[in-house]
Amino acid sequence: MTRRLFVTTALPYANGNFHIGHIMEYIQADIWVRFQRMRGNEVHFVCADDAHGAPIMIAAEKAGVTPRQFVDNIAAGRPPYLQGFHIEFDNWSHTDSEENHALCREIYLDLQQAGLIETREIEQFFDPEKGMFLPDRFIKGECPQCGAKDQYGDNCEVCGAVYAPTDLKHPFSALSGATPVLKTSQHYFFKLSDPRCVAYLKQWTQDGKLQPEVANKIKEWFEPKKDENGQPLSQADSGLSDWDISRDAPYFGIEIPGAPGKYFYVWFDAPIGYLASLKNLMTRRGEDFDAFMADPSVEQYHFIGKDIVTFHTLFWPAVLHFAKRKEPNNIFVHGHLTVNGEKMSKSRGNGIDPLKYLSLGMNPEWLRYYIAAKLNAHVEDADFNTSDFVTRVNSDLVGKYINIASRAAGFLTKRFNGKLGKVSADGQALLTQLQAGIAPIATSFEAREYGKALRDTMLLADRVNEYVDQNKPWELAKQEGQEARLHDVCTTCIEAFRLLTLVLKPVLPSLSQQVEAFLNIAPMRFTDANHFLGEGHAIQTYQHLMQRVDPKHIEALFEAPPALATLAEKAEPAESTLPGGEAIAPTITIDDFAKVDLRIAKIVACEAVEGSTKLLRLSLDAGEGRLRNVFSGIASAYKPEQLVGQLTVLVANLAPRKMKFGVSEGMVLAASHADDKAQPGIYVLTPWPGAQPGMRIG
Repeated sequence: MTRRLFVTTALPYANGNFHIGHIMEYIQADIWVRFQRMRGNEVHFVCADDAHGAPIMIAAEKAGVTPRQFVDNIAAGRPPYLQGFHIEFDNWSHTDSEENHALCREIYLDLQQAGLIETREIEQFFDPEKGMFLPDRFIKGECPQCGAKDQYGDNCEVCGAVYAPTDLKHPFSALSGATPVLKTSQHYFFKLSDPRCVAYLKQWTQDGKLQPEVANKIKEWFEPKKDENGQPLSQADSGLSDWDISRDAPYFGIEIPGAPGKYFYVWFDAPIGYLASLKNLMTRRGEDFDAFMADPSVEQYHFIGKDIVTFHTLFWPAVLHFAKRKEPNNIFVHGHLTVNGEKMSKSRGNGIDPLKYLSLGMNPEWLRYYIAAKLNAHVEDADFNTSDFVTRVNSDLVGKYINIASRAAGFLTKRFNGKLGKVSADGQALLTQLQAGIAPIATSFEAREYGKALRDTMLLADRVNEYVDQNKPWELAKQEGQEARLHDVCTTCIEAFRLLTLVLKPVLPSLSQQVEAFLNIAPMRFTDANHFLGEGHAIQTYQHLMQRVDPKHIEALFEAPPALATLAEKAEPAESTLPGGEAIAPTITIDDFAKVDLRIAKIVACEAVEGSTKLLRLSLDAGEGRLRNVFSGIASAYKPEQLVGQLTVLVANLAPRKMKFGVSEGMVLAASHADDKAQPGIYVLTPWPGAQPGMRIG
């Protein structure tokens, strides 16, 4: 029976670019979605930018744009990450959409009708220097439960406690540093402590659907609050606190119906953004969103990080249930990504920049495979170990898997016109063993036990390589009278390679497409494991499918930019240091500098230049009402798709230059070291979010 699935990842906050943690989560979800589709299931995979809240409002103000423009600028930078790592959402929206505004109001009114909304006068922190009420995330202090310092005003990132900002010890404003003062304001609350909510959540969170460690953690939140002597403060206390879902103007968000100047707290409208993005998708497709969500067979799943469990396992299901909406079937929680056993940080210089990874020419499917190999169904951190990354990719993907095709395909092309032959008994026994191994691997994918799925896949690859080593097709090719056996062995290898590719396809979608073209077959589904290509099937000429990881890639990935290197790390004394490998140019006056007209430009289109290995052709919007054609020697550092939609800096008044490939109408600014052999790399300049095409730099 075909399943109907609605799948999301956590909404990223629209105040910055993706980091490697986002990419890990998206890869995890993308693999599961691709697997489900290969099983023939109907999947709707959506996400959106979390667009509301004071941080967006404040950042937009600093950038001189509206909050919506700020969010749109951030969103314009998303595609290179998603496309670069083969992550395919069906829809990407934002929480300021019409759909989200409408759904938030509907759900709120349903909760109000259910008697779960009430208003209270509360004391709220007010920044006397900024003249505004402070949102929770702009109040910091010590956690009232564990004492951790520098924690936000709504929850502790150390112990996971949820509390009111007024519970913080030694609070201060994250905007001005001033000690906030308390002022009274009317706020709206979702009554999470209501006995109906408590009873429902105790059942929903403990019925076996959640990961055991998540369910056990949630149990603690139902424990009654205790006094200094460890005694319950109230016999009726459920341990759950009512949830403040409102914020005061000024605030970028969705206004609460019937409450002028009051807005939904961002954590109320953000999860509803899951539904809004799906509704946006279905409306564009001409499908009925309400009918889909009313279908009892529809399954709803959310992939999230362990730092946002509270909102997704308490508030979210309760809001949906009492608004008479479908609750999630499950919340899939994962840990964080560490590097060589350490938490990533700029000071350690061990962060992984996703776009830098791609710009270095590193295969995105190396990372997809390695992350998948580290993931399981538990809430455990995954470690990116640099030496293990090189070894695992080179050994598993190239040494074990790709090697099977490369050792057999050439003989089939040269000796047998690219056609497969008959498979003898020993080959059939091997293929039957592989077929039998696919079902348990599929079970592991379903359970998100990706590491186990890939370990079992590589064990099957080991069996195939043992068969290759036993039969040595390279020696059979030299022996007279062994033509039929050579054909048999190579055919077995290609049939086995197809089966291995089938189970690796959710992890390696791009490579699998190449394999499908090489094998001359339609896109593979899991039902294809039940049959073979068969005698007489013609394959295409084999082209190498994957390069090995060069350790130099890893060195470059974690190499700090020259500007961040300290003088203490330099061999030369300070007076002889050449920044960037070359001396500072002779002094100029401000009048000299003013002659150079630097403008913000948006890269509207980008393509490789036929006949050149160095140049890319850029179409730039510099706010002139036309597009400029600019050639830039950055092809070694960037793929065209990485640059489309990005903002950069253009020398706008440079005289047009006639080149072999056309006229270049300016120059894109980029940084590089003078000694490109010692320190390779080209870095195109990009402005901060908020800059607009045509703005002059100076």
